[in-house]
Amino acid sequence: MGEENESYDGSMLPARALWKPILQKWITGRGRRFRMRPETPPIAPGLQHLGLYLHVPFCTSLCPFCPYNRCRYEVDLFARYRRAVSQEISLCASELGTPTIDSLYVGGGTPTVNREGLVDILSELDETFGLDCDICVELHPSHMADDDLKALKHAGVTLLSVGVESTDDEILGHIGRSHSGGEALGALERARRIGFSTINADLMFALPRQRLEHWRRDVDRVLATGVDQLSTYPMFTFPYSDRGLERGTRVVERPSGRTIRAMLAYTDEACRARGLERCAVWSWKRPQHSKFSSITRHHYLGFGPSAASMDGAHFWVNTFDVEAYVETLPERRPVALAMPVNRRLEMAYWLYWRVYELAAEDNDFRRLFGENDGLRSRFGTLFTPVRAAGLAARTSTGYAITTAGAYWIHRLQNEYSLSYINRLWGTCRRNAWPEEAVL
Repeated sequence: MGEENESYDGSMLPARALWKPILQKWITGRGRRFRMRPETPPIAPGLQHLGLYLHVPFCTSLCPFCPYNRCRYEVDLFARYRRAVSQEISLCASELGTPTIDSLYVGGGTPTVNREGLVDILSELDETFGLDCDICVELHPSHMADDDLKALKHAGVTLLSVGVESTDDEILGHIGRSHSGGEALGALERARRIGFSTINADLMFALPRQRLEHWRRDVDRVLATGVDQLSTYPMFTFPYSDRGLERGTRVVERPSGRTIRAMLAYTDEACRARGLERCAVWSWKRPQHSKFSSITRHHYLGFGPSAASMDGAHFWVNTFDVEAYVETLPERRPVALAMPVNRRLEMAYWLYWRVYELAAEDNDFRRLFGENDGLRSRFGTLFTPVRAAGLAARTSTGYAITTAGAYWIHRLQNEYSLSYINRLWGTCRRNAWPEEAVL
C-alpha cells in the first residue's frame, strides 16, 4: 500500500501473515499460537519487586473510539465494585507475602469519577503493601477541579496523566470527547499550580480530519502550559470498540503516512526546543522528572475488572464484566483467562518494553535473568538485521533504538495491538468467562 494511504488501522504491515508465525516461533521456540485458558494460577512466591495496577472502569460518558474496558458510572455499582476491589486486594495479599512495590498505576475508565472512592482504595493499598513509590493516576480534564487535585496530592499521588487528546474542539467532538480544548489546557495549568512530581499530557495523532497544522497547534499549546512530559498516541480503531463495530477498521479517514511522519518529527523538534528529551517511543520528558509510564515494572499485579497480571510464571487477566467481577469476590480471585509464561517468553516480553523505552541494557537483563552472556548472546541474531537497517545501534551497555527505529516501533506496536490485544480483549468483552482465547 502506498505511503499516502498508510494508516494506523491494521494496514501498516501487510505481511502480517508472514511475520507473525515467524515471530511466534522465535518467541516460543515452537511456533505455536498462544492459548489462554480459564484457570486461576497461584501467585508466584518470593516476588521481590512488583508493580501494582488498579483499573477503575467507570466513565460519565463513553468515547466511541476508546478500546479500554469501561462502563457508565452508577453510584450503586461503584459501591459494589469498591467492596470487591477491597476483597481482591486481601486475597492477593494473603498469597504475596511482603514484596517491595515499585509503582502503582491507576487507569480506566475515569479513575476520579468517584474521587472519595478512589482515595479510599489508595489508602487501603498503602495500608496493605506499605507503598513507598510513585503513585500514577490517569485524569480526565473534566475531573480536575482544585479540590480533586488537592485530594489526590494529599492521598500520595505523585504523577498525573491528563487525557487532553486534542485542543481542537471540532476534532474532540468528532472523537466523542466530552471536554473542550480550553478546559484541558486550564486543567493542566491548575495541576501545575498545585504541584506534582510529574504532569504528563496525552495527545492523539492520526485522528479523523486531523491535519498537520492541527497537530502543531496541539503540541505548541500543551507545551506552553509547562508540562513535564508529553505522550503521543496514534488512534487505533479496535474492531470491538463502538466506532469499530459501527464502521469497521479501515474506513475511517486518516492522515497519510507522510503526514504522520511529519507529526512525529515536529513533536520531537518542539519538545527538544523546550528541554524535553525523548524517553520512550511515544513520550518526551524533562530530564529531572520521573517518567510517567504504565510500563515501569517487569512483574505486576492488577486489581479490578479487566486488569492484567504477570508474575514471571503466568500471565492472567481478570473478567471484564463488572457484575461478574463483584459477584465472584470474595469467594475467589476473578481471573477469566491465564497462560503459563516460560523463560523465553518472559525475556521476549521484557525486551519488547525495553525497546519501547528506546534502550535495552545488559546489566538489567543479567540482574533479572542471571544470564552471564547478556543481550548479545540471547538477542544478537534479532538485532543484527535491525542494526543493519539503521533502526538500532549497539552501545557499550546494550542496544539503543534510533529515531528511525522509533517510527517503526510505532508501527509494530499497532500490529501487536491489533493481533494480540484486540483478540484477547474482544474475547473477554463478549463473554465474562471465556472458554479460551487463542492469540
